[in-house]
Amino acid sequence: MGVAKFVRARRSMFRLRADAPFTPPVSLLKPLHGMEPQLERNLESFFAQQYSGPWELLFCARSAADPALQLAQQIALRYPSVSARFLVSGEPPWASAKVWSLELMSREARYDLLIISDSDVEVGSDYLSSITAPFRDAQVGCLTCLYRGKPAGGIWSRLEALGMSVEMTSGVVIANMLEGMKFALGPTMACRRAALADIGGCETLSHYYSDDFILGNHIAAAGWNVVLSDYSIDHIVMNRRFLASMEHQVRWMTSTRFSRPKGHFGTGLTFAVPYGILALLSAVALHHAALGFALFAWTIITRIIQSVIVGGMVVRDRRAVRDAWLFPLRDVMGFFFWIASYFNSTILWRGQRFKFGEQGRMVPLSHPAAGTVAARSVEPSTR
Repeated sequence: MGVAKFVRARRSMFRLRADAPFTPPVSLLKPLHGMEPQLERNLESFFAQQYSGPWELLFCARSAADPALQLAQQIALRYPSVSARFLVSGEPPWASAKVWSLELMSREARYDLLIISDSDVEVGSDYLSSITAPFRDAQVGCLTCLYRGKPAGGIWSRLEALGMSVEMTSGVVIANMLEGMKFALGPTMACRRAALADIGGCETLSHYYSDDFILGNHIAAAGWNVVLSDYSIDHIVMNRRFLASMEHQVRWMTSTRFSRPKGHFGTGLTFAVPYGILALLSAVALHHAALGFALFAWTIITRIIQSVIVGGMVVRDRRAVRDAWLFPLRDVMGFFFWIASYFNSTILWRGQRFKFGEQGRMVPLSHPAAGTVAARSVEPSTR
């Protein structure tokens, strides 16, 4: 039912964009921190937008020497018609360096529709024209996008990407079906400046790892509508090694446990294959092996079908269809990551260790140097 609702909404939005294009002025904010796989391709996809309205790109990193910021400057030289600005934040005074960058960029942004996008995503040239369309409705305060996992290489990257395309997407479309959108997803968060001001600005997000959840949740609580876009983007999965992939997924699970504890607890009931294994072992112990194997086989089949339907129909991920046979394994891994999230309350993020406090607030276990009070602009080098 959740998939059907999303597909119907996508068709309606496609017709609306075709009948009456809406291209308000847009400021696109991109926080950066170091080099990543496919970063040049990711960043260039934002310069290559086919958008008829006024728009600008703002990038921010802690240091002018950050290689990601320097790469963005080099790409900007290829697109002289695109308005691009580059800011340096210094060390953040807040727990979240990303949100500190967003605060500085939002101050410098010329326009009132702010689109926040992570550095590890790639988009099509129709990205801006697609996600701005719902803002025709004056009650829409925030918009977010589903995303496809795009592995950087290796089996662990493929499995993590599959979780993004299928497991994450399934949870979002079900939430949207049951209660509407009450949160946002980090790879793309678009919001009106007025909606951001209503929740207290970026400072409201400054001590949260799950700043995306908090942004959408608070904007919804302030009386604005939060919309799930029909547009899906590519999220690059960088973790090629098991330990790196596991650390990233447990960190995300742990943050979810603190930001929405009831929903996270219920997530444990959505994993099918572990319960299929339990049913098999129990049935064999009770001398009903045939029933046990049937129940186990059913959980395997349903996970494969889920990967094909959700991955293929919702986020249009060909890999999720091709790798559907791997999703039962990803389902088991997700269950153990969920269990692991209850055994830890600290994370290592961007080289600094934090402990989760009430409602998912991050408490630094070591303190960085104080940040600057204003952004410093840097110009692209012509070298």
